[in-house]
Amino acid sequence: MGTIVLVIDIGTQSLRASLVDSEQGILLFEQEKYAVPYFSKRKDYAEQEPDFYLETMAQATKALRRKDEGLFLKAQAMVLVAFRDTAVLLDEKMKPIRPSILWCDQRTAKIKNQHNLRFYEKLLFRFLGMGDTAKFNSRRTASFWIQENEPENWKKMRYYAPLTAYFNYRVTGKLQVCSADCIGHYPINFKKGRWYPSWHPKVSVFGIPPSALPPLLPPGRILGHVTREFAEFSGIPEGLPLYASGSDKSCEAFGDGAIDPSSASISLGTACAIDVVSDKYREPEAFLPSYPTPYPGSYDYEVQVYRGLWMIRWFYEQFGLTDQDEARREGLTVEEFLDRKIASILPGSDGLVLQPYWGPGLKRPNAKGSIIGFSSAHTRFHLYRAIIEGIGFALREGLDEIVRKTHRIPKYIVVSGGGSHSDLYLSILADIFGIEVRKSVYTEMTTLGGAMSVFLAMKIFSSPKEATERFSKTTKVFLPNERNHQIYDLLYRDVYRKLYPSLKDIYFNCKEFYNLVNEE
Repeated sequence: MGTIVLVIDIGTQSLRASLVDSEQGILLFEQEKYAVPYFSKRKDYAEQEPDFYLETMAQATKALRRKDEGLFLKAQAMVLVAFRDTAVLLDEKMKPIRPSILWCDQRTAKIKNQHNLRFYEKLLFRFLGMGDTAKFNSRRTASFWIQENEPENWKKMRYYAPLTAYFNYRVTGKLQVCSADCIGHYPINFKKGRWYPSWHPKVSVFGIPPSALPPLLPPGRILGHVTREFAEFSGIPEGLPLYASGSDKSCEAFGDGAIDPSSASISLGTACAIDVVSDKYREPEAFLPSYPTPYPGSYDYEVQVYRGLWMIRWFYEQFGLTDQDEARREGLTVEEFLDRKIASILPGSDGLVLQPYWGPGLKRPNAKGSIIGFSSAHTRFHLYRAIIEGIGFALREGLDEIVRKTHRIPKYIVVSGGGSHSDLYLSILADIFGIEVRKSVYTEMTTLGGAMSVFLAMKIFSSPKEATERFSKTTKVFLPNERNHQIYDLLYRDVYRKLYPSLKDIYFNCKEFYNLVNEE
């Protein structure tokens, strides 16, 4: 047995606590599914109390300790990996002022006439063609919504911190966060790993005072040690060092073995993403930064499908009540039942093509979801398959953008996350990309990548390559079917890629309608 690390992986729907050994991998695992992942005053809002996740963490770590106390007490370090783009407002006493607005929340601030920007900043963003992107980022930043709608809470605010910074504070008593773990609406220079100075235009875009942001540490540093108070609360040994790591998707990509442009990583989760890692900093899409990896020296080019497998849940909740009943009778999950139903549908869903913009993206902030090609031959199962294929098309579009930056086509793609359970999904991805797809041994690759980053920091491995050679294993290979790839290639190039340019003006009109209705 080697060195053991306690990994806490905090997701949107559940929390996982694991003990990972540097020689044997995951030794012990505990998952706590949230009864209520978030609450909201409106259907498009999503909030949760920051302490809810810490309470759930304590439940998981205590359960893990009960399973094998001797093994639990052998942990030599811990790491926290959590979902991104969620902040917490703290007062002078370091107490949360209000629930956190989660990454999946759809509220927007008004910010009429872009009053947050100085005159020269407006001119600069317009000159660079970033006017809409800057406006979209500002309207989607929770800080502006709170300033507009809850000024009394904004006045109480001392720190506006990423949620993981608050978790680090509760665990160690120190409010600080890793520079690789600040993905979202924050004024951060990812290339240099530090906050932008007050004069920088991006500070105005996000509306967060530099004095309200916590200190940054690079990945691999020790953020602090478990306090006596948190040890009593969680069962985690007092004094255990907490290491700085990266974001959830970058840890997952590391776990998948994506450490250079020769391979790509796809995460099939609530949000889906495709990641390629390079030692050079580039923007994978226009105005979209690349993120630091969970270890120093490399950058993660990531393109995200904001509403990924969330759309699967959306489908069966809206259209699949009978399917859920039939699945229960057959002893299957609804996803397994639906996979059987769509397996006989030909690639391309008989001409039904879907663009999965059920949530906004940075590159196309005005876009909405679209489906074209309906005929009387189509059923709800065609729609279900079109969702899966649409997510695949969006991920391929993301990889095309990344390849234009790296000038290298990956030899293969490793897929992990909850959706990797489905061999059908992976087979469809192989056919859409025309590239070999490999299935990770574990679905919990975020956990594994977080542990690997700590092992690197502790000098147990000498390089990311050595760590991936030890841990990044695949269990199944899916080769593209050439005929299916030809079909998907035609739909992708001649239909999918032409949808957004054709509908761009219509999407803008839809946004104007939405604004008018909500103002009333």
